[in-house]
Amino acid sequence: MSGCTTNPAGPGSSGSLDLRPASERPVTSENQARAKIHTDLGMAYVSAQRTGVALDEARIAMAYDDSYAPAHHLHALVLMALNDAASARAAFARADALAPGDPEINNSYGWFLCVQGEFDAGLRMLEQSARNPYYTTPTRPMTNAGLCRMAQGQLEAAEGYFRRAMELDGNNIQAILNLAAIAYRRNNPEAAHAYLNTVHQKSQPTAESLWLGVRVERARNDKETEASYSSQLKSRFPTSPQYQKLIEGNYE
Repeated sequence: MSGCTTNPAGPGSSGSLDLRPASERPVTSENQARAKIHTDLGMAYVSAQRTGVALDEARIAMAYDDSYAPAHHLHALVLMALNDAASARAAFARADALAPGDPEINNSYGWFLCVQGEFDAGLRMLEQSARNPYYTTPTRPMTNAGLCRMAQGQLEAAEGYFRRAMELDGNNIQAILNLAAIAYRRNNPEAAHAYLNTVHQKSQPTAESLWLGVRVERARNDKETEASYSSQLKSRFPTSPQYQKLIEGNYE
């Protein structure tokens, strides 16, 4: 990336440190250190889908240091999970203003924009996130960009993102599963079957992967494997929307 230097620089300067996620930069005050502790804890609660507690942690973190971008990022993620799009947008914008180019914020903000149907703006942020040389998980924005393209119906572009994500991380289950979904939609059940086998070798089945498996094996006319997937979907995820579709015979 042009303009980068190898010498560390403080926040707000044009040096290389500004390209690093704000969550990884050294804290500059006792209050910021406290904000970081509560932000990190809140992120763990987000991962555990405990949004109420995560929201409390975000508010505490922002009270300690309202200029700490990761706290606003956490706040935005919680608000997005709570389906408060207007407030989430404001929180994302605040986080972005405090840490322009932050790859973690760009990934989340870009995905939020895609969910809102603002595909071009979302993809720009996701691509910027993936290009950041200091971001250790570029497959996240690549995968999100693929999902964004799928939502647009642009399967070829989506496939390109998912393939890049898989090449960088062979254990990126979401990318592999979506490659299987694309192959199925293109009437290539053999390729979809191969991708799904990889998914289930590397991870536990989900309602989504089992439901895709039912349809793929149905297309392959493999009744035994189709029945196996159907049985697993019933026993593991009996309340899922995917199982409801199976009961209704709604295979598309």
